[in-house]
Amino acid sequence: MRDLAGGFGYLLAGQRWVFRHGRWLGFGLLPGLVSLVLYTGALIGLGYGADDLTAWATPFADGWSAPWLGLFRGFLTGLVFCLGLFLAVITFTAVTLLIGQPFYESLSEQVDRTEGGAVPESGLSLGRELWISARDSLKVLGRVALYGILLFALGFIPVVGQTVVPAIGFCVSGYFLTEELTAVALQRRRTELAERLVLLRSRRMLVLGFGVPLVLAFLVPLVAVFLMPGAVAGATLMARELLGEDDAADEAAAGPDAQGADGAQPPSQSQPQPQSQSQSQPQHQFQPPAGGGFGPPPRM
Repeated sequence: MRDLAGGFGYLLAGQRWVFRHGRWLGFGLLPGLVSLVLYTGALIGLGYGADDLTAWATPFADGWSAPWLGLFRGFLTGLVFCLGLFLAVITFTAVTLLIGQPFYESLSEQVDRTEGGAVPESGLSLGRELWISARDSLKVLGRVALYGILLFALGFIPVVGQTVVPAIGFCVSGYFLTEELTAVALQRRRTELAERLVLLRSRRMLVLGFGVPLVLAFLVPLVAVFLMPGAVAGATLMARELLGEDDAADEAAAGPDAQGADGAQPPSQSQPQPQSQSQSQPQHQFQPPAGGGFGPPPRM
C-alpha cells in the first residue's frame, strides 16, 4: 500500500511541478492540443463516413426488407464508431508523446535539472529518437491489444466479466500508460524497452498507483490534454526513484562534511571553531542540497 500511495503522490507531484513552472505547463500543452485537433477531425470524418463504410462492407444486405436493413447497418455503424473511439483513447497518449517528443524531452530535462544530480542526454538525433519512440510505442500497443482481446473474451463470464475484468483492464491500461510516460525520461538514459518493463515490474504497485488514476482521469473529455505535462513531469520524478538517482543525488549534494557523526549540522563560518594548542581545526561551510525542487512524495 505504501508504494500504491507513493505512485499517486508522484502523479500529484508532477502536476504541482508544472504549476510552479508555469511556462512549462503552456509549453507542454502544445502537443496535446495538436493531437486533440487531429483526433477530433478523424472522429468527425468517421462519424460522417461510417454509414457508407458499413454499406460498402455489407452488400449482401442490400435486398433486406425494412426495418431489418436499417437496424442491422445502424448497429454496425455504431459499432464502427465505438471501435474508432476506443482506438483513439488507447493511442492518444502514444501519438501525443510522438508529436511532442522534443517538447516533453525538454520538460523532462528541466525536471531533472531542478531536482539536482546529472541531467542525462541520449546523444541521438531527433529523427533517431522519433524512430525509437514510434517503434517502442507500436510494441506496447501490440501488448495492449493482446490483453484487450483476452479481457474482452473474459468479459462474457457472468459476474466476473462485469466486475473483476474491468478492474484488471484499468490496471493493464495504467501499467502501459505509465510505461509510455516514463519512457520519455528513461530513453534519455538509453534504457531499452525490455529493460524498462523489467524496471516497472520490480515496483508494480508504484506503477499502478501512478497509472490507474491517470487512466480514470483520461476518460473525462479534454482532461488528457491538460494533465499530460504534469504526467510527464511526475513520470520523470518516478523514473529517478526507480533508478535510485534521488538517493545518489542527495548523497552527492550532502557530501562527507554535510553532517557530523551525531547528525548535527556543521557550524557556520561566523562561529569560530575551537582550536587546540598545536593546530587549529579547519572550518567547513555547509552546502545545501543542489536543486530547489521537491523530492519524491512522502511515503505513507
